[in-house]
Amino acid sequence: MKLKQLSNERAVSSVVGIVLILAITLLSIAIIILYTTPTLDNLEDIAEAQKVEQAFTVFDSRASKASLGESPIQITRVNQMGGKLEVMGDTADYNDSQIMVLALDSDSSWYSEFYDNRTLWNSWKKYENESDFAGYGSPIPMGKIKYTSGNRIIAYEGGGVWSKYGNGGTIMISPPEFHYNIETLTLPVMRISGNTSVSGISDTTIKVVSTNKPEILFPNVVLNSNFTNPLKADNIIIYIKSDFYEGWAEYAESLTSTLVALDHENQTAVIELDTLPPMGTFALSNSFKIIKLNASNPDPMYNFSFYFQDEDGEASNFNSVETTVTATSGTKTLYYEIKKNVIDTIEYSDTSVSPDKEIWDTYGSSEFPVYEDPANVKLANSTFDLLSDTYMLEYSDADITEYSWDEKSSTTMLPNVTISDGDVMSLYNVTNHYMKLLAQDGVIACSWEQKNNNKIQEDQSEYTLIYDSGGGIITFLHITSNELHATVS
Repeated sequence: MKLKQLSNERAVSSVVGIVLILAITLLSIAIIILYTTPTLDNLEDIAEAQKVEQAFTVFDSRASKASLGESPIQITRVNQMGGKLEVMGDTADYNDSQIMVLALDSDSSWYSEFYDNRTLWNSWKKYENESDFAGYGSPIPMGKIKYTSGNRIIAYEGGGVWSKYGNGGTIMISPPEFHYNIETLTLPVMRISGNTSVSGISDTTIKVVSTNKPEILFPNVVLNSNFTNPLKADNIIIYIKSDFYEGWAEYAESLTSTLVALDHENQTAVIELDTLPPMGTFALSNSFKIIKLNASNPDPMYNFSFYFQDEDGEASNFNSVETTVTATSGTKTLYYEIKKNVIDTIEYSDTSVSPDKEIWDTYGSSEFPVYEDPANVKLANSTFDLLSDTYMLEYSDADITEYSWDEKSSTTMLPNVTISDGDVMSLYNVTNHYMKLLAQDGVIACSWEQKNNNKIQEDQSEYTLIYDSGGGIITFLHITSNELHATVS
């Protein structure tokens, strides 16, 4: 009897084991199905999106041909795969797809106030009635052709193709019509017109028709007297308001070393470029500007000098010459005072840091040579080279601790050294140090004047200014509006 009971127990255990194995197997299959089905669906969604992206890339190429006049009518087939395809090219659609371009002059009375708020859409509105405002009366419309399937959005806008999924970032599938080649920016704005739409799973067609009559927006002195080439402005700011603004910003950063900011609230990319300033030797002027210095260059100033001819043909006239050069930007000021042919003082101040000044005087026998004409000893001239590496200066303020020589920040600049009373440094190093500090606050406004006895013959004198302005500099700007009438069916 005991053996029989043991046999029955073993039989029951075998059945229970088989049932458990079967249950585990079924549970595993259920888990695999549960977790792999969404993955398979997701892979299918990705594959479908890629097909639409490829179709839009083909359309992009054909739209460019239409706008350039190679073939004014272009048709592209797109498989909708359950999505919605729509042309968004009417007035309401343009509110979310448009471009604004401003040409700025740092001499404008409103420049500083505007510049502090320039990274916001519509920040220019309150200045549109200023006499020197250089912008369009209204933004340039773009419009778009958009495909939507669930959370996936694929669109043609501004001559480029963009892809966006849910709340994720924008991916650029093909680049927009935004061309920058060191000194020229070409911006042919593709303006989509029309408002048709289709939904379903079948193939549909996108048809675009171009008039091949682009409207020239820049240069265009009829629209604005400042819209000329070469550019007269100090800065060009381009605002791109778009659902795909982050993609626009990334693309702009890849092309240039310009300043790019994002206005997330208004879905706007703000792209700032500096214009190429005049460099070389010029007739003596009481005012001029340094637009931008290359922040990565430890010594961006190459030539900053003044050639002076005396007034009456007397070499001794330089004995009474007193000239000043002042450079300002934001809260920072650099001041040179030169008496005869020797620097009397150099003062640097930054009112955001301290009311005190860093002061340098001439060290030893340093001076700017006065040259006499061998044929006439009474004719004389002198070049005041503010980047001389042999002219030595001495820090001469024992009561004031310097505050600008440190690790790079908004108020300090390398080298990270402690400057004490009696320390000696070349004029070259001092000028480069302070000019780099000023450049951090934007355009540097420079002025020259002579004081007391006017012994300098201004019409025979000149100044030379050469420096490294870095990237993101343009000389010529070309903007056109190219209309593409689109329909989907």
